[in-house]
This record gives sequence, C-alpha cells and structure tokens, in this order.
Amino acid sequence: MQLFTTAEAAAYLRLKERKIYEMVAEGTVPCTKVTGRWLFPKAELDHWLASSISRPAGTARPDPAPIVSGSHDPLFEWALRESGSGLATLALGSEAGFSRFAAGETIAAAIHLHALDDLDADANVAALRNHKELQDAVMIAFCRREQGFLVAAGNPLKLGSIEDIRKKRARIAMRPKGAGAQLLLLALSHRADIGLDQFASVAPVCPTGPDIAQAIRAGRADTGIATRGVANAAGLDFIPIVWEPFDLVMRQRDYFRPPLQSLLKFFHSPVFATRGRELGGYDLSAAGTVRFVN
Repeated sequence: MQLFTTAEAAAYLRLKERKIYEMVAEGTVPCTKVTGRWLFPKAELDHWLASSISRPAGTARPDPAPIVSGSHDPLFEWALRESGSGLATLALGSEAGFSRFAAGETIAAAIHLHALDDLDADANVAALRNHKELQDAVMIAFCRREQGFLVAAGNPLKLGSIEDIRKKRARIAMRPKGAGAQLLLLALSHRADIGLDQFASVAPVCPTGPDIAQAIRAGRADTGIATRGVANAAGLDFIPIVWEPFDLVMRQRDYFRPPLQSLLKFFHSPVFATRGRELGGYDLSAAGTVRFVN
C-alpha cells in the first residue's frame, strides 16, 4: 500500500498543506494516523477523487471495469473462472467492495453484510435500498452459506461461543474493517456486550476466509470466522453461527451484458451444484434469482 505524507498528499491533490489539515479536521479526506502522523493511502485518495466527480447532465458514466469487488468466496471465485465470464475478483471486503461498485469502478459487488443489532435482518437489501445513487441496481442471489468459528481439528480449547473465546483468551484472527465476517463478529460481540479489545486478537488481519484457516493451521491463531466450506477444505473443525445470504449487486444495464449473463447461466448448471455440495455449507436453491430491485 502506497502512503503519502501530508506534504505528498497536498502535492498529489494540488492543494496547500493547510487545506489538507482543514480537510482532515472536517473528516472529508481519507486518511489514517500512525504514531502521531497523518498518512494518506493513495488508493483511497484515488477512489475518493473518482467518486466525487461531477458530470454534466446527460453525460453517461464510463463502463465499469470487468471486476466483481467485495467479499471473497471459494465457490464464487471458482464459478467466475469456470463460467467463462471473463470477470475478475477484487477481494476488499463487503463494504469496501460495495463502495467501489457504487462509485462505478466495478461491474458488480459481492456482499454479505450484517446488522449490528439483529443477526436476522437482511442487511444486504437494506444497504441497497438506502443507497440513493443506486436507483438502477438489482440484487441477484448467489447462495446462502453457513458462517461459523473455525478451530483446529478436535477443538482442543473446547470453544463453543463468543463468550468462550473471550474467557479462554483464545487467539482470534480478525478480518479487515468492513468485511462481512468482521461485521458478523461485531454483531456477536455487541449482543454479548463484549468489546473487541477484550479478545486476544492476532496480527496481521486476515484478508479472506482461507487466510483465517491458514493462521489456525500454522498455530498463529486458535479461531476466526469463516465459512463451513473453508473449514472443510482445510481439515478444520467448525462451530456454526448463522446462515447468511451472499449476493451480487449490479446495475440493471450490466445484468444483460454477456459477462454477467454467462455467470448467471452457469449458476443453473449441474457442475455448479456438484461443486457446492463438495465444498459443503452452501444452499444454492435460489442462485441466479432476483432478490431485490431498487
């Protein structure tokens, strides 16, 4: 990740340093503070600039990149390849991927969001409904999948709940901020009245579910949230938490284009169903169906 100092960010944005500090104070520019210094991720500045562009009335947005941003899923990644869609993935987490899509940078977003106060709430639909700039978007079901805590074979610490993880000081691998699994952990912690600072978290964060599994297999972590399919593939035990919807969000015009049509058609193939059964923890009965239209 390329990080700019305040002076470098000012030069990049062609602004005075004083203006940069004013924008930091106002919370209008993406930045982070490390050991007392403000740093500015170049990728976030580029995204911020792109999403802030004002276009004349009647000017169409450029075609988005043939990329599905958002959450990582092994079955979905495999389906993109096997369907011949020509689409790539950009695993950023659900919230960041949804933001990239909303800014017109990617053709679709793969999301599995969770509400802080209600695990049963349909947070995916709520996010799309509440996004004013996406009145031409449609949500397509990919699957329902089982999320839970991954633990080493035999569950040596005898973990069974979020409370056990805190009490036994089990080392828990975290996902990035805004990732669906991290949102789920926040919801569970909120319901149990446990702050994240009460957990024995390990660093660095794990970008995907398979990274959680690797951390456990390497002995660096005792547990972390991922899908049953990831646990099965890694030979780990699995403590179920919830079945969640994993959806694709796209603009209606792009829904009818060949890349996404190839992918959606593949969802109805026997080989796709077989692969889902082999991985385990997937309900593919609604795959390819429209879940919500803005």
